Amino acid sequence: MTTTKVHAPLRRPFSALRRLLHNEAGGGLVLMASAALALVVANSPYAEAYFTTLETYLGPLTLLHWINDALMAVFFLLVGLEIKRETLDGRLRTWPDRILPGIAALGGMLMPALVYVAVNRHSPETLRGWAIPAATDIAFALGVLALLGSRVPVSLKVFLTALAIIDDLGAVVIIAAFYTADLSLPMLGGATLTLAALYGLNRAGVARLWPYLLLGVVLWVFMLQSGVHATIAGVLLALAIPLRLSLGTPDDPTSPLHILEHAIHPWSSFLILPIFGFANAGVSLAGFEPAMLLDPVTLGVALGLFVGKQLGVFGFVLGVAKLGWAARPAHATWPQVYGVALLCGIGFTMSLFIGLLAFAASPALEAKTKIGVLAGSVLCMAAGALVLRLAPPAPSVAVPRRS
Repeated sequence: MTTTKVHAPLRRPFSALRRLLHNEAGGGLVLMASAALALVVANSPYAEAYFTTLETYLGPLTLLHWINDALMAVFFLLVGLEIKRETLDGRLRTWPDRILPGIAALGGMLMPALVYVAVNRHSPETLRGWAIPAATDIAFALGVLALLGSRVPVSLKVFLTALAIIDDLGAVVIIAAFYTADLSLPMLGGATLTLAALYGLNRAGVARLWPYLLLGVVLWVFMLQSGVHATIAGVLLALAIPLRLSLGTPDDPTSPLHILEHAIHPWSSFLILPIFGFANAGVSLAGFEPAMLLDPVTLGVALGLFVGKQLGVFGFVLGVAKLGWAARPAHATWPQVYGVALLCGIGFTMSLFIGLLAFAASPALEAKTKIGVLAGSVLCMAAGALVLRLAPPAPSVAVPRRS
């Protein structure tokens, strides 16, 4: 896609990043509250009304499908915008910038999947959920970091954000490649023609957003009917939105991509994700017994998040540092890096989303997935917060005074 270069100082100020982290952290706290509320409601006298309302049809789709297929397409649009901006104009712009979070994200996706497969290796039906624990919920993780305040250096927050963005890219690829239904060639053809039109707008230098958004709705309809999950339309639309490169000025008010990203971000953090959390975190615990935690799906997801994530993220970061390929984040100690690796096991939003795709035909397996995601995420949240709270900070370096 086309870009316009603007020469500017290479050093990028931190103000925009800190504002982004603050918004993500606030959204994470709201997401936590919505998930907790869903659990309370799903196990209260209002449970029947809760589940019935979600299954109510509004036109061609149920309310739950509108949330998961339409509202979440906007979230995926934001994910795509962030991936494109960070790759072309941000903190993943060069290969040295990508090495540490990229390797960490790779380990953080590979090891949880292997842990899940090891637990479910004798069950072909449940093996389909191998990708559920591979995701990291950036909003939840940054929400925990916000509660810890200055105990966590900014470099670790930047590292976690970059890792989660690459992790999101991996999740998008996994969803598109492995969690598709029967494909409809006519609908895929319509989606391809729409993408070509979007590409044509970009190449023609069209900067107004409304033609892209209008075609984005058309693309979503084609994707919904194609067999590829409709939310992928959000990512594909993001790739077509023009980006004006603006090194040193990350909030360029004239760049269409920046304008759209800043317009969507508050709605995604404080409305869309909390609604998704409230609609999908509610699981009835009636008849629940501790032995159910040993079910292969529940155990595989929980261990994948709690054990696999920390092994993958911390192990790969340590390996990269020992090999001399990259240094650990500045002003951070190894215990602090380990604490952040634990927080990467908070897989709430994307893990639930992949679970819904993996076991769409089995409400029982969906419920087991939700219990596993909640159990693993809570363990990672508590352990990560404890480690970061107790971890000693890096010793300050004294600056010699001039005589």
